[in-house]
Amino acid sequence: MMLTKLGAMNGQDSGITKRQLGVFMALVGSIGFVAVLAIDIVDVGRQGGIGPAQFTALGLLAAGAVIGLTLIPLGDAPA
Repeated sequence: MMLTKLGAMNGQDSGITKRQLGVFMALVGSIGFVAVLAIDIVDVGRQGGIGPAQFTALGLLAAGAVIGLTLIPLGDAPA
């Protein structure tokens, strides 16, 4: 009986590429950024505006989106 890995039946390991990872990170970062801002806009009646936790989340999501955008041009190299 021959044991094979499920993802590598053709002899090549087809993992995630830098382009795929970049697109994923850019989408998650930008959608998350818009979602955090939308939550603040929908809760208009609440005082305080954007607090420190939201500000930190916006910064991390923006950084993730920028890092994702820098990975896209690196092409089909394995991540």
